[in-house]
Amino acid sequence: MPGECIDCILARSTAAMSDGMHIEVTGRGPAIVMLHGWALHGGVFALLAQRLSDRCTLYRVDLPGHGRSRDDDTPLQLEACVAQIAARTPPAVWLGWSLGGLFALHAAATRPDRVRGLAMVCATPRFVCAPDWPNAVDAGVFAQFAQALQHDVAGTLQRFIALDTFGSEHAREELQVLRHELHARGEPTAAALQAGLQLLQASDLRSSVPEMVCPSLWISGGRDRLVSPAGVADAVQLAGNAMHLSIARGAHAPLIGHADVVAEAVWGLAAAVIPAKAGIQ
Repeated sequence: MPGECIDCILARSTAAMSDGMHIEVTGRGPAIVMLHGWALHGGVFALLAQRLSDRCTLYRVDLPGHGRSRDDDTPLQLEACVAQIAARTPPAVWLGWSLGGLFALHAAATRPDRVRGLAMVCATPRFVCAPDWPNAVDAGVFAQFAQALQHDVAGTLQRFIALDTFGSEHAREELQVLRHELHARGEPTAAALQAGLQLLQASDLRSSVPEMVCPSLWISGGRDRLVSPAGVADAVQLAGNAMHLSIARGAHAPLIGHADVVAEAVWGLAAAVIPAKAGIQ
């Protein structure tokens, strides 16, 4: 566009930035860091990007061992990944879907100067149930997936993404998108898949939630079989300055089947907490 500054042009372009994890940058405006779920990559946010890139600068991350970060040797650990991402992105809303929510929540808890808002999409601070955390899945579910991976990687991944969509009013469309995205940037490494399952089994960030200073948005699917909407509501009760958006007919992938609703909610958070100029470097 005539008269447009070079920084704006660069912020709207798609780029794999420097060494380390692949971070795809598009759009202009308030910054949003987007972190994907287990076995996938930043491309899974394509529908949200279509709806937000004219208003926000999106930093879509491929976590280590996934997508275009398949050969990145950063450990798939919360602090290691968050440290690198935070060093390469401006102050932003951090959005995490499913497994990605653990990284986003860790960032909010440890780097309040970098995380201006937190959007948790079908994610909670603890994914497995406990006596004092009943609205979650049994740890055996992730253990079964870990065992199945040793014998049938392809079949295990297909079963997992089917579970992501089960119950959604848009299940067929969501499953089609996830099947396409699953290997669109190459297969995730076996080590990354196992490490991701270990994070889902072992992470417990509940103590971090009441200490967060940023506002948070928690989005759940009313028909989600992996992350109970009641579990998301439990997390909201731990947080201050938090909002819960429950998508009644959604399952575990509302960022696909209910992209309009999710995009508008995320935009509302971003617009409220980050001036537009903060998203432009």
